[in-house]
Amino acid sequence: MSIALGLIVVFMVGEFVVGLIAGSLALISDSAHMLTDAASLVLALVAIRLAQRPARGRYTYGLRRAEILSAQANGITLLLLSVWFIYEGIDRLISPPAVAGALVLVTALVGIVVNIAASWCISRANRTSLNVEGAFQHILNDLFAFIATAVAGLVVILTGFERADAIAALVVAALMAKAGWGLVREAGRIFLEAAPRGMDPDALGAELAAVPGVSEVHDLHVWEITSGQPALSAHVLVDTTADCHEVQSAVEQVLRKRHHLEHTTLQVDHHADHSRDAEHCADAHGPVHTASNQPRPST
Repeated sequence: MSIALGLIVVFMVGEFVVGLIAGSLALISDSAHMLTDAASLVLALVAIRLAQRPARGRYTYGLRRAEILSAQANGITLLLLSVWFIYEGIDRLISPPAVAGALVLVTALVGIVVNIAASWCISRANRTSLNVEGAFQHILNDLFAFIATAVAGLVVILTGFERADAIAALVVAALMAKAGWGLVREAGRIFLEAAPRGMDPDALGAELAAVPGVSEVHDLHVWEITSGQPALSAHVLVDTTADCHEVQSAVEQVLRKRHHLEHTTLQVDHHADHSRDAEHCADAHGPVHTASNQPRPST
């Protein structure tokens, strides 16, 4: 990631200067996009260091969500930049300025090489992190944007159609908006403590309630502490004839082996010992309130 950051920063400065000389909005917008790429890489590196700090004091999970904060900030920045470049692109479609097509083409070709190298570097990092994956997607989108810019420069050289530069800038803006919205959406899911993608809490609760010895499962909550680190808590009622410790071990095994849930907190009680059993069953709370098909012991 550090090597990729160095490549991006050096080329970003050169591209911005060439964009000013050539009068190319596509190159200037690409350089701004690369600025957000560089910022996302810096934030990712900082967030990784913060996330490695041990939990202490009031931060009982440590600073693991620092990467989500940086991913969301990066996504919002991309969305704001895309709005500005859409405005500028439309303005240049109406009144296209003179564009040095040769400079645009050469710079874009160099950018393709740089972004391929940077993408390869980041692909070797841990992409289960939302922040790292966001940085990777940004640079990958930048690669596509440079391809569009190179095509625009070639069109300007061969045909003199200077609006091709503005069209390429709009393509870049669309890619930025897509990447930004994806980051904001995924970060928002984690901040709102939604269940991890592909995991249905109701189906999971029914699966746990079907474990032998389980009478009822309620107050089930499943969320992500940070990207790739899901957590679960639940209240499990066990048949009076079953062993609480054995049932808890069986439930944890289901969560660990079938759903890769390692961070779990289970409150396990015998059904008959649950003092507010009748009242609780009449008023479900939490996303899951379900009982297994096993007959309840008589009381």
